[in-house]
Amino acid sequence: MAERRRVLIVDDNPVIRVGLRLLVDGADDLQVVAEACNGQEALERAAEYAPDVVLLDVRMPVRGGLEVLPELSQRACVIMLTSSDEDETIRAAMGLGARGYLVYGSMDEFGILQSIRTALGGGAVLSGQAAAALLSGPPPTAGPNSQRATPERMLSVLSEREIAVMDLLAAGKSNGEIAQQLFLAPKTVKNHVNRIFAKLHVVSRAQAMALWLGSALDEEVTTGSVAAVPGPARRGLGPDRGPRAL
Repeated sequence: MAERRRVLIVDDNPVIRVGLRLLVDGADDLQVVAEACNGQEALERAAEYAPDVVLLDVRMPVRGGLEVLPELSQRACVIMLTSSDEDETIRAAMGLGARGYLVYGSMDEFGILQSIRTALGGGAVLSGQAAAALLSGPPPTAGPNSQRATPERMLSVLSEREIAVMDLLAAGKSNGEIAQQLFLAPKTVKNHVNRIFAKLHVVSRAQAMALWLGSALDEEVTTGSVAAVPGPARRGLGPDRGPRAL
């Protein structure tokens, strides 16, 4: 049996911590190794228990989630799991290194577990509110003359192979899984991803996928969960089943 991946829960609400522990420990491939009620404790527990993934709230006493996120994201995969749905908070979290942003009420228990697995596999996960915040913000690039990537622009600047890579990234596949499915070397996939970033004028996986998601949905993102669609070349909404795996 494969070793269970280690989870650190960080939330100042003890009821939420208990509920998340029961959920995570009920999965065959995950286990809670520690809990923390504020950001400072989170850093201490992360150093002590070396978790694979951290479920992190935003607003907590002593030190908040955003304050400790840069350091935590160097130690583990961090998913913001919170009731805070302000656009600026979401954009800040993704810019500080979060692998995902999930707002309570936008997913069921299965969706939370699947989001953890997707993030651990190298993907990024966003609930509908988070995807909408990234899409409605300024163009995610450091260049002063950058413009938002439209569906037409993305399809014109990306090669057929890069479009195939983006489709699989949007499905939550890791670089290794993409390499296997497209019969490419992992290093080749990494090179494709880097070129995609450059062409779309983005600096992170989540930003690239938010643009891809937005074009696929004609920038029509609901306030709940976003249906999974493969990319800007194919349009249409499916059933509303949980957070968007990026």
